[in-house]
Amino acid sequence: MYVSFFGLQREPFSIAPDPRFLFMSERHREALAHLLYGVGGGGGFVLLTGEIGAGKTTVCRCFLEQIPPHCAVAYIFNPRLTVPELLQSICDEFGVEVPPQPPGSTGVKGAIDALNAFLLRAHAQGRSAVLIIDEAQSLAPDVLEQLRLLTNLETAERKLLQIILIGQPELREMLARPELEQLAQRVIARYHLGPLSRDETVSYVRHRLSVAGAQAQMPFEPAALACIHRLTGGVPRRINLLADRALLGAYAHQRARVDRGMVEQAAREVFGGPVTSPHAAAQAWTLGAGVALAAVLVAAAAWAVWWRDDPVSATLAAAPAASAATAASAAPSVAAPGAAQERPTAADSAAALLAAAHTSEAVARRELALRWNVAIGEGDACTAAAQVQLMCFRSPAGGLPVVRQLARPGLVALRGEDAGVRWAVLVALNDSQATLQVGQQRFALTLPALASAWRGEFATFWQAPAAWREGVDALASASTRGWVAAQLSAAGVPEGAPLRSRVATFQLAQGLPPDGLAGPMTLMRLNRSAGVDEPTLDGGP
Repeated sequence: MYVSFFGLQREPFSIAPDPRFLFMSERHREALAHLLYGVGGGGGFVLLTGEIGAGKTTVCRCFLEQIPPHCAVAYIFNPRLTVPELLQSICDEFGVEVPPQPPGSTGVKGAIDALNAFLLRAHAQGRSAVLIIDEAQSLAPDVLEQLRLLTNLETAERKLLQIILIGQPELREMLARPELEQLAQRVIARYHLGPLSRDETVSYVRHRLSVAGAQAQMPFEPAALACIHRLTGGVPRRINLLADRALLGAYAHQRARVDRGMVEQAAREVFGGPVTSPHAAAQAWTLGAGVALAAVLVAAAAWAVWWRDDPVSATLAAAPAASAATAASAAPSVAAPGAAQERPTAADSAAALLAAAHTSEAVARRELALRWNVAIGEGDACTAAAQVQLMCFRSPAGGLPVVRQLARPGLVALRGEDAGVRWAVLVALNDSQATLQVGQQRFALTLPALASAWRGEFATFWQAPAAWREGVDALASASTRGWVAAQLSAAGVPEGAPLRSRVATFQLAQGLPPDGLAGPMTLMRLNRSAGVDEPTLDGGP
């Protein structure tokens, strides 16, 4: 109804799943990384939980699109089943035929035998099997126990079935029960998908409006966006409901901009009940500060225990308990009145980074690829990324000059006193410090502190033109030659001169050797100058 009024091409906040509106926040990327880790984890359970509307289905859909081709997938979306019904549904999803059972039989043994035979055949063919169960908080205890028994199907080398449970927060509470301890011990990775932050909420709204065709100014005033985050708690589905009703209200009053009052009125219509004002919320927080602090401390302790027991946290560092030095570098210290507050030194930060950094370059590359919204499973990362024209690039010892020229996130190889190589993602760089990330942890280092652990090696991804091939001059092919010419024009390089001369002119302006060869460094700078949508290194040009 309001689409044309706001200059849009389609409804931006429909709650129907539409891949065009896919928005992957940092939390969604980490959740996806956990699912992909689980695929190669050798069997067992992977747990993904989140509030209603937090985006679990979004992550699952993205996972299904990125899952390696050698994986057979069974998806159960209605878990209110008996044990025989569940086993039959799993066999149906995998395309396994269960032989007729004798009269009076429950069919459980026949289904398990048929499933085991299927899994063994798949294993012999180099394939793996993944079972995904949505709304898993609705599973009955006896069904959960049967699922645990399915993970007993194994060979001498590995388990044959990987099970992913997706559900609401109650699922975590279920698995904490003593009678399900055996199942909980088989969880190899778990992630709780939290709500969007305030900045992510704003980015989410902008993203959906942009996909819907918005060309003019943002229809939501800044105060309205802040109000949307406050009233929805950053839950994407609630954001969609509220933003949609607010735009409808603005259209009804023929207002081109949505203010805070319109959002609050929309919230009363959509969610019902009174809308708490920011002032009342602040007063309530002040009156309950002691209780809130106690609740935060209890929640933090429980959160630390939860993630301490997660084997994947050591690999993906998803929400680990930060070390004292890391925590102190990330936020102001709290001390008793008059007490001296010690700030971590650059050496402390470097040591904390080395302790947390990835020991596997492959794991770090998978984390980096998520910044391009590409999820990579097991196997060679560069081969998998190349399937979507995302190419690997490595500078053996270019150091900060190369990093500043590329102006994109990338991997840095770090070496500690033990001489082992570790990996972290460089996400920000300015004249005085660099910020590196491992999972959810960020480490701010001075440039000298970075140089003490880094030997200048830098690896990243870049979006190549469709017909580009590694080791082949981009100007040697007609298709890529046309692409280079178009990018040069978009970057403002005058036409008329020979193409190689134009490339050399662009290289000279970018501080690259003006050799006229369109190699990866030149193509990456062309992408950036022409406005190709790729991740940017914070603080970069």
